[in-house]
Amino acid sequence: MSESHLHTKSLCDRVINVATGCRHGCEFCYVPTTPAIDSRDEMLAEQANVDDPQTDWGSYLLYRDDLPERLGNILDERDPSERKQTDRGRGVVMLSSGTDCYQDRRTAQITRGAVAELITHDIPVRILTRSPAVTRDIDLFQAAGDRITVGSSIPSFDATLVRAMEPNAPPPMTRWQALDKLQQAGVSVFVSMSPTYPTMGEDDVHELLSYFRALGEIVVFHEPINPRGANVQQCLTAAKEAGYDDVVEALQQMEDSHQCWVEHALEQLNTVQQVAADFDGLEVHSWPDNELVRLAIGQLWPRLKAMQEAASPESFSGKHPTTSPEQSKLAHETDPLGHLI
Repeated sequence: MSESHLHTKSLCDRVINVATGCRHGCEFCYVPTTPAIDSRDEMLAEQANVDDPQTDWGSYLLYRDDLPERLGNILDERDPSERKQTDRGRGVVMLSSGTDCYQDRRTAQITRGAVAELITHDIPVRILTRSPAVTRDIDLFQAAGDRITVGSSIPSFDATLVRAMEPNAPPPMTRWQALDKLQQAGVSVFVSMSPTYPTMGEDDVHELLSYFRALGEIVVFHEPINPRGANVQQCLTAAKEAGYDDVVEALQQMEDSHQCWVEHALEQLNTVQQVAADFDGLEVHSWPDNELVRLAIGQLWPRLKAMQEAASPESFSGKHPTTSPEQSKLAHETDPLGHLI
């Protein structure tokens, strides 16, 4: 159970990963380049025959079967008053940030045990998964009440493009159907619309948000794609092999020109916020990259900074966000962003 900087995105204060590695093999995933994976080179080579954690991403998965028991012991020993709790993270523990906690039966079993321990100790939980297997634990989620919210990553309903970028993950509509089943059972749900692809326009965004609004009054977390490092070439190769020449061209332009990426990211943030204004009861929580905020000038800086610092409106066991009315207004202004930089 590690402390996490994801409180800056209003997601959580700590994370639990039920395994090392992930079978989904998403081409844009940054996890293989993080210290959590880099520091385990020798272990991965020895236990999973991994030559390169980045290029082999999607082919290895090391389970933490004893996690629920160890977690229970830790929580029994710790003083609840010492638990980290930021204004935006609200003491939430998320499963998972570095793997999919429901990607197969074994990870699902570990996850159920861990969530049960967290709930027993009155700790709020956020679950993020691409797997419809999450619905197997509806009974547990119902028992947790407002201490839990369950979400899925759905960046697009273009199943062919999603399959190219997320080769081993379930189709996007299957993920939506799982969320629909959860919300009909009274479980709080959310969506991570991240990362959105560079060729997505207003019509694509409208389709996405229409489906998400059908899930009820939910929160949608949004972030434009940010191709960097080895991920760029992997995304380019995947898009090319799938026949998405327009995506290849857009990604190539962003790799060649930093300013092109800046303009694209601003345009998508603006489009999503403007379209979201058409849907009452839908809260889109946008994540501007730190680089965008750093480059911002004039009226744009406070707008982007407000987006970064806004708390999602979710409530966990009575713990409400602390976003000021001024921050909220700035974060959801629908005036165009692109012309300000």
